[in-house]
Amino acid sequence: MIYTVTLNPSIDYIVRLDKVNVGSVNRMESDDKFAGGKGINVSRVLKRLGIDNTATGFIGGFTGKFITDTLENEAIATKFVQVSEDTRINVKIKADAETEINGTGPTVSPEQLAALKDILSGLSEKDTVVFAGSSNKNLGNVVYKELISLTRQTGAQVVSDFEGQTLIDSLEFQPLLVKPNNHELGDIFGVKLEKLDEIEKYAREILAKGAQHVIISMAGDGALLVTKDGAYFAKPIKGIVKNSVGAGDSMVAGFTGEFVRSGNAVEAFKWGVACGTATTFSDDLATAAFINETYEKVEVEKI
Repeated sequence: MIYTVTLNPSIDYIVRLDKVNVGSVNRMESDDKFAGGKGINVSRVLKRLGIDNTATGFIGGFTGKFITDTLENEAIATKFVQVSEDTRINVKIKADAETEINGTGPTVSPEQLAALKDILSGLSEKDTVVFAGSSNKNLGNVVYKELISLTRQTGAQVVSDFEGQTLIDSLEFQPLLVKPNNHELGDIFGVKLEKLDEIEKYAREILAKGAQHVIISMAGDGALLVTKDGAYFAKPIKGIVKNSVGAGDSMVAGFTGEFVRSGNAVEAFKWGVACGTATTFSDDLATAAFINETYEKVEVEKI
């Protein structure tokens, strides 16, 4: 079973209008509300690929119920730990300029953290756990080191979808996959990465520190997979960019789902590219039909 862990999920409230006039009443043209959080995005895309999974983390209040209802409607199993405060709302204003106002999220008590640890400690070597996104403010991202360590002790594989120090801290646990973009990879090593050979060089540094597979996404310039067996480049696919939110999560879902199924890293990479690209060209997370259509356009070559 694949589990996704979202410690601080959200309702993503998207508001659209021509222009924001500060200090005045603004009337939106349209709005949408989505169950948000990186791990939750992974769960939703996995399900669209026909892969059963369980979403866990912390959830609370009427906002949390919106998320669990959304997942239930999509036939995604959940095993959340209930917290006393409301799950956060992130407001994304799409106008003449894009503005985001992100909530802080609920406080998690020691007892609630212990309940999540109980869930993770009950896993086995047959399971894979995707850890993704930021943690609750009172826990800090340092809590991931403890949760990943606990998960690995069960024999389960882990996927670490983080940035910066949190990603680096996870490498000692030999994650199945890490997926920084080229800018995030450069920030880790204090360099600017644009050329493919340079990106591969530093991706191999991440591999040497413990990762089993490294995918470097490069937006419109394609993506790179680096493994102990070689490096593979996915050519960019042309299309109209509509949405950057969830594209990386979709890539993680595509790779993880296929790798757990087949154990073939290159095939998993192709599905990851298909899922990430399809979401980029969609208004929300990509549909199964569009992912399959996009998969037929994926070209991967060994370099």
